[in-house]
Amino acid sequence: MFFPSLAHAMGAAPGGDAGGNPITAFLPLILMFAIFYFLLIRPQQKKAKQHKEYLSALKRGDYILTGGGIYGRIMEVHGDKLTVEIAKDLNIEINRNYVSGPGDAAAAPAKAEPKAKTKDKE
Repeated sequence: MFFPSLAHAMGAAPGGDAGGNPITAFLPLILMFAIFYFLLIRPQQKKAKQHKEYLSALKRGDYILTGGGIYGRIMEVHGDKLTVEIAKDLNIEINRNYVSGPGDAAAAPAKAEPKAKTKDKE
């Protein structure tokens, strides 16, 4: 053999203890799970809890954004069914679970206001 020290290094452990401590074998897996829990799982659970609380606190007059991307204002609440005004005199009914978040009051239907007449000066 050209490398006798290499063959000797590949031999069995001198004490016959080839297994080692089983905890050290699982330590990298435990650390990876802890990292995934604190970086991915826990924040997602916290966000889901906040969204559930938001949905349960919806009331008449709140501006919302639906899951389909429609902005509107809640006109009536009947359990899980919401009547939402999306345009002047145009209401739709949606399930409470399809509200994705708070809407923008500027994107909600505007009240009918007469346009101010402007005089052009030339």
